[in-house]
Amino acid sequence: MQVPFVDLKAQYLSIKTEIDEAIAQILQNTSFVGGEPVKQFEKAFAKYTGIDHCISCANGTDSLEILLKAMDIGAGDEVIVPAVSWISTSEVVTLVGATPVFVDIEPDYYTIDAEKIEEKVTSKTKAIIPVHLYGHPANMPAIMAIAKKHNLKVVEDCAQAHGASREGKVVGAWGHCASFSFYPGKNLGAYGDAGAMLTNTPALAEKARRIANHGQLKKHDHQIEGRNSRMDTLQAAVLNVKLHYLDQWTQARINNAAQYSKLLAGANIILPATQANVRHVFHLYVIRSKQRDKLKEYLKSQGIATGIHYPTALPLLPCYQRFKHTPNDFPVAAQYQNEILSLPMFAELTEEQIIFITNTIHKLY
Repeated sequence: MQVPFVDLKAQYLSIKTEIDEAIAQILQNTSFVGGEPVKQFEKAFAKYTGIDHCISCANGTDSLEILLKAMDIGAGDEVIVPAVSWISTSEVVTLVGATPVFVDIEPDYYTIDAEKIEEKVTSKTKAIIPVHLYGHPANMPAIMAIAKKHNLKVVEDCAQAHGASREGKVVGAWGHCASFSFYPGKNLGAYGDAGAMLTNTPALAEKARRIANHGQLKKHDHQIEGRNSRMDTLQAAVLNVKLHYLDQWTQARINNAAQYSKLLAGANIILPATQANVRHVFHLYVIRSKQRDKLKEYLKSQGIATGIHYPTALPLLPCYQRFKHTPNDFPVAAQYQNEILSLPMFAELTEEQIIFITNTIHKLY
């Protein structure tokens, strides 16, 4: 049996008629940038999250950078970010001229360790970017308390956590604003790059929308300079179809994760944990093993694809050598980068595939 890491074709085939019709309509209308589908998606995703304003853009990375710019964060400022995430979380800080300040992760849940944030706050700190990594919400009550105490902005990075929640409150609704990615492999994915910014603050929403569209809200109304970061109409059409299935797909991911954990009980590996009062949406199902590389190669030899998210902690990447960090500065992240392994996870994963994967792991151990 061959098991892919993610199977986008299986998802497409399950909704093929609707997707094909939506794309055909765009081609028929020849409306490829902006237009009604984009407006429809912004309205629908805002309603889905319960957040007042949704501003679409070209991708998730842009959404983070634009939000920082919209909050006037730049040269001389510091922004606190987790030591484990995709590089977008930290590189956008540098791109606006500010400095990323890294904080180690929680041992059990992989998100930024809220207890270690405050020691990194200085007079230059302007914001925190918590990442709801792998689909597990960060400790937002603690993070918001720190932000309030020090008058900091909070930008939630929700790229891996569409529909996740903590204490009944959806991710994206805790902070001052939120960033979402709709990269094809995400829980809610387009058929190319796409992103969105969400906030309950009207002035921030307006400024972010201007920045994403050359500084204008209407043609030639350039109140400020901006950039070209727009969601194209084809992606919006795809997302409008997929959004209707997001809750169904999320429940399938949760069920698959439960099946994994049940069948992997007793194996010599660490399984993902879920904090109380949290809805973990399992963008990734991440295990840990002291024999990670051996396990990865063995699974590959048996036709099972896996991933590592991420093989190097952010502060230990070559591009951040200027900060002179060592593994001792981030002991949890430094250890886990050699142990974490992401197993196949997608809504269409079958019970037969999960049994095959888990049996294969038990054979090795």
